[in-house]
Amino acid sequence: MGFFIETTIKGVELRFQTQPGVFSPGAIDKGTLAMLSTVEFQPGDRVLDLGCGYGVVGILAAKLIGAQNVVMVDIDPLAVQLARENAVLNGVSEILVCQSDGFSGLAETGFTKILCNPPYHTDFSVAKHFLEKGFNRLTLGGKLYMVVKRKEWYKNKLISLFGGVRVEYIDGYYVLCAEKRSPDYARAKKKGR
Repeated sequence: MGFFIETTIKGVELRFQTQPGVFSPGAIDKGTLAMLSTVEFQPGDRVLDLGCGYGVVGILAAKLIGAQNVVMVDIDPLAVQLARENAVLNGVSEILVCQSDGFSGLAETGFTKILCNPPYHTDFSVAKHFLEKGFNRLTLGGKLYMVVKRKEWYKNKLISLFGGVRVEYIDGYYVLCAEKRSPDYARAKKKGR
């Protein structure tokens, strides 16, 4: 009943097994591809694929910078199972894949890049958790990448936490990137003055 996807992203050949019930099972999501088009993975990066689904972002990162430098998390047990199977299928089985509601079940920290395609809910509680906790798990100079359909709330939230954000419009999606330049939220610094 599942799907099999073969694709090349950033010159890397990838294969994914997917199933109905996970996000975008029939093809790689265009928003995810838009986000990946803006990211350059570098030696020394430590990457978190937050809400990894069946593992596209984390597995690509692992192929480029090494599986030991990548962590993938998702709340959905089926997504976690598929991400683990796909890591093996793509020869990067050493990726740490965890079932976690956002950051609640994840002890890892010190990420240089966090990438996320958040669920589109009417309230922003999941996105708020991802952004606030993500800020705390980044190294100084680390970047949080996010792809969304509606940008205003995310843009304002990122500015309040990081002090700034870069927004690119690609293929119908907004890709936002914010860099951690201080150990404290930007709005906390402003209040302290």
